[in-house]
Amino acid sequence: MKTMTCRQMAGPCDAEITGSTPEEMMQNGEKHIRELAEAGDEGHIAAVQMMEDASKNPEMGKVWFEEFMKTYNSLA
Repeated sequence: MKTMTCRQMAGPCDAEITGSTPEEMMQNGEKHIRELAEAGDEGHIAAVQMMEDASKNPEMGKVWFEEFMKTYNSLA
């Protein structure tokens, strides 16, 4: 199990996100961001917008994914 912060995943806060695989970490991070966005948190609303923009722009998504994997792989 690895732990990253929301901020390490390009989010706005220091909440800890865990996952046994990169896919699980991304799913848990997305769940966290969407829940707080739905609660009205402006920083997380902006993060949802960034995720939606990245899904429409393959190059933006690729850059995010490469940085995420670099950080994920560096964790113990």
